[in-house]
Amino acid sequence: MGTRGREIVGKSVKKVLKLLGKAYADEWLAYYQYWLGAKLAKGPMKEAVMAELLQHAADELRHADLVSNRIIQLGGTPATSPKDWYELTNCGYDAPVDPNVMKLLEQNIKGEQCAISVYNAMMKETRDDDPVTYNLALQIMTDEVEHEEDLQALQEDIELMVARKK
Repeated sequence: MGTRGREIVGKSVKKVLKLLGKAYADEWLAYYQYWLGAKLAKGPMKEAVMAELLQHAADELRHADLVSNRIIQLGGTPATSPKDWYELTNCGYDAPVDPNVMKLLEQNIKGEQCAISVYNAMMKETRDDDPVTYNLALQIMTDEVEHEEDLQALQEDIELMVARKK
């Protein structure tokens, strides 16, 4: 990024880079959690859950790209090793060790709720001084809110289906 582009962020560049670095780690871990969960899913409405998880994985990968581009624009370097993601993450990683669709949905809803909080905090931090990062956070948070809604709708559909069979 040019000097003027960095200048508008002012003294908070280091703070914004830290927030972005943590979000970058979150996005990669979310990508892998979704992608692997889609491969392992078992249970009712498995195909619909798998399709949704794969779509969300693609979105998380796109988010990682957007965040990494902003980090570089601000003169930083995204985490260069996957092992660093665990140290940087806000939201952690829930390994899909239980392939039951309800468990996978529960884990990923928790992740989306964390991501919503992360990007909301980033928006509050950058609202006045960094419109570029603010808009990036708003764009990603919009996706994360939609993801939460999608996953909760699937969860509700499965619960209703299971209840009808009883």
